[in-house]
Amino acid sequence: MPMNPLEHDRRYGELDQVLRAYVGQPADDTEDKPSVALTAYLRLTWHTRPWALGTAEAQLREYARNPPGALRLRLGEFYPVPDVGLPESDLQSWLFMLADHIKRSVEEGEVPPPSAPVTHWEWQTRFPEFAQFLGGWFSQDMPDEFTDHDAAVADYVSQAARPLIARLAGEVHELLDLDLEESDLASALAELGMEVDPPAPYAPSGWLQLVGEQLSGPMAEYGPPAT
Repeated sequence: MPMNPLEHDRRYGELDQVLRAYVGQPADDTEDKPSVALTAYLRLTWHTRPWALGTAEAQLREYARNPPGALRLRLGEFYPVPDVGLPESDLQSWLFMLADHIKRSVEEGEVPPPSAPVTHWEWQTRFPEFAQFLGGWFSQDMPDEFTDHDAAVADYVSQAARPLIARLAGEVHELLDLDLEESDLASALAELGMEVDPPAPYAPSGWLQLVGEQLSGPMAEYGPPAT
């Protein structure tokens, strides 16, 4: 039988986070330099969950040492490594290389400096509530579901618990604090799931400022109680 969620997380939870960082990114790590994907994982994890790095290193190394055998493959009791564009014969050495990079980062204090996210995984993981908000309320179906952008924001506020509204407001302000160019902000919104343009006459930054005010203003005060 497939593993239950708790067993999966104990054995492969952080390994899964590392490999998810490679979605849409090349696994072009070398012995001397981590890939863009691994650097994104290191940057975000160092600044949010530094204690998880040791777990990631151990799980990567354990999986590389003990890949699933025929019985575990048949029973589904294993973690399926996603396709990262490498031949199967190279996966074991690549996993060891990732573990070595993480170990070196921890032991030598090689911490990627703070910056705007670079990969899709990093955007989604750094701004999780914002991704939920944009993907759920500002998809391409938004014009058919709501009269305008303000109505979509009001609908979110009417359904979300107050702590989530506060978290989203914080993520909106954090994104604005990155001080990105308007074109980069537009790309960031797309990475986070927005499939419609900001309402005229707003540029991305102006609309984000408006949303932040709406989430923090009187409308948000009448959201549902926390559950």
